[in-house]
Amino acid sequence: MIDSTAPLSRHGSSRLRFRSASLALAASLCAALLSACQTGGRIEGGAVVSAQGQSYLNDIRTGQGMSAMTPDAKLGQAALQQAGYMAGSGKMVHTTGRGKDFATRIKDNGIEGAASENIAQGRMDMAKLFQMWRDSPAHRRNMLDERFNRFGLAYVTRGGERYWALVMGR
Repeated sequence: MIDSTAPLSRHGSSRLRFRSASLALAASLCAALLSACQTGGRIEGGAVVSAQGQSYLNDIRTGQGMSAMTPDAKLGQAALQQAGYMAGSGKMVHTTGRGKDFATRIKDNGIEGAASENIAQGRMDMAKLFQMWRDSPAHRRNMLDERFNRFGLAYVTRGGERYWALVMGR
């Protein structure tokens, strides 16, 4: 196994990190597909959409005088894993059926320090998603947590509904 934080040559470092992250994301989506087959659902697709969600999240933060957040591949992978699990099981939860709670999933993804997660399910676009989170005191508090400066946003679709996960960390 390659440690993506280990020093590598200048030219191979970013290419290897991208490839490792891409393989991990593909494995997460495959796991979601297998899980959906076992529960009778049909996964229609999924994606890490951090870049598309960045303006929505940062509008909420900068509107409160806070610094903007940047997308992060590890947090995106953790978000895609959770969205895939939720779509596969048809349940909106912060845990997985494999005995993993949020803290364990974060640690298993190589994420250190404080982290938080917002989840949602429904037939909504990204603008509506962030409006719902902004209007919810607990979700809003997560997005406005000053400890966080990075995030990952992903969804997986099942039966026309999207299962969303936003993972924030530092």
